Amino acid sequence: MIKNFKWLLLASLSFVACNNNDDEDAVVEIPITPGTAVLTKYVALGDSFAAGYSDDALFKAGQVNSYVNILAQQFVPAGGGAFTTPLMADNFGGLLLGGNVIAGTRKAALGYDPVGKSPVIGSIPGTPTTEVTTHLTGPFNNLGVPGAKSYHLLASGFGDVSKIATGKANPYYVRFATSGTASVLSDALAQDPTFFSLFIGGNDVLLYATNGGAGVNQTGNLDPATYGKNDITDPNVFANVYNALATNLTAKGAKGVVANLPYVTTLPYFTTVPSSPLTSSLLGGGNVAVGEATIAALNTQLYGPLKQALTAFGAGDRINLLSTTAANPLLISDEKLSNLSAQLTAAFTPLLGAAKAAAYGQVFGQARQATKADLVLLTTKGVIGGATGYPAPLDKFGITFPLLDKHVLIASEVAEVQVATDAYNVTIAATAEAKGLAFVDAKEAMTQLATAGVPFGNYQMTASYFSGGAFSLDGVHPSPRGYAFIANLFVDAINKKYGATLRTVDLANYQIQYPATIQ
Repeated sequence: MIKNFKWLLLASLSFVACNNNDDEDAVVEIPITPGTAVLTKYVALGDSFAAGYSDDALFKAGQVNSYVNILAQQFVPAGGGAFTTPLMADNFGGLLLGGNVIAGTRKAALGYDPVGKSPVIGSIPGTPTTEVTTHLTGPFNNLGVPGAKSYHLLASGFGDVSKIATGKANPYYVRFATSGTASVLSDALAQDPTFFSLFIGGNDVLLYATNGGAGVNQTGNLDPATYGKNDITDPNVFANVYNALATNLTAKGAKGVVANLPYVTTLPYFTTVPSSPLTSSLLGGGNVAVGEATIAALNTQLYGPLKQALTAFGAGDRINLLSTTAANPLLISDEKLSNLSAQLTAAFTPLLGAAKAAAYGQVFGQARQATKADLVLLTTKGVIGGATGYPAPLDKFGITFPLLDKHVLIASEVAEVQVATDAYNVTIAATAEAKGLAFVDAKEAMTQLATAGVPFGNYQMTASYFSGGAFSLDGVHPSPRGYAFIANLFVDAINKKYGATLRTVDLANYQIQYPATIQ
């Protein structure tokens, strides 16, 4: 009996020991807390990324999937309050002003191009139903305004409907500004936020870049009132504006998170169309033999005489003969080159006659073949090989007629964009440090997307157009999954700075692209 009791006692002790080991090995879930941040009143300032712009439009579903809306949802278990967004009227996207369309509907994938091996993109059918003059009653926590540059957030009257025609007001902000004289910053401060996010500055270089450098680099000009829509903002203007934003937002003790800027030139809009796509197959419409014959004819009729003439003027490196065995570069116009129109006209006059020679001189005076350092815009894909309005052989854009300035961001313009972005990022990092704000390295994140990609679960997200999963069909703005990725970056930065334990979201739960019809 005693012996049996001893065995029972040993078995009981073993059972207790096993239970104790199980308890020690069990994963204890960390409670969700805000750390030293106070998330009860969160406002988000920014541009189209904060608004949830996607597929070249702003629409309801995109707004719901904006990174700031996802972020606000993650704030709720840590004491975050209600988060309101000035929702659009539909999922078409686009705006009406007095019943007239001022911004088109979003894009959708309509098919697949087997030759170019890429989706064929077009706009979805339908008419926008969001009327700008139908004013929304706020206040709204999401103050993201598509198209806004840094200095626009301080501009009084940026929401004045009477200034839309002059470009001094933004129609998206007009819908929900508290008054015609309000600024985005004043509308934010009026809500006494306890926490804010600020991701601004992309448009200060983006519009210059997406328009092929068809703007002015305003570095050295401290008066933004004189800037055009597509101009690069002076870094000192940006610094003054950014410091004013941060100073005002933190004046009452609010904490926040800011993000620096990636190089916009790493977006799919600039990296999808190669600078040398002209193969024998492409030039022959899929028939290599036809393409080779086309190349031979072009070399004889155009490229050969043009190179010979340019060589005589010391500029023979601008043009090389087309190859039948390798992909050839596009023909582009480079306004930075010395203009040899007069010289070419004189050289071609004996062969072509005065009128035709003058046309050739004008067309090719600043022409050259593209290099890998030149970025062909996504929208230029549909222009290549298109009609120019000139007779043959000058009738095909990018092949026999140079692509225009608006079609390509040349290497020197790429450099201008990057220099300005670097300067903005110095300001953002310094401001984050000085104000004790959480900091998101969006530039590094974009570099990872554009190179190795971002793994999650059994998936890999990259910056590749259409298939990479991070960007929508406009090649600039994120997809739902891309916005979720940005939200996670913000969560990680907040947790690191403020000791919070906010949860990230599962990227697999967010779709890659929106369907043409959204229920």
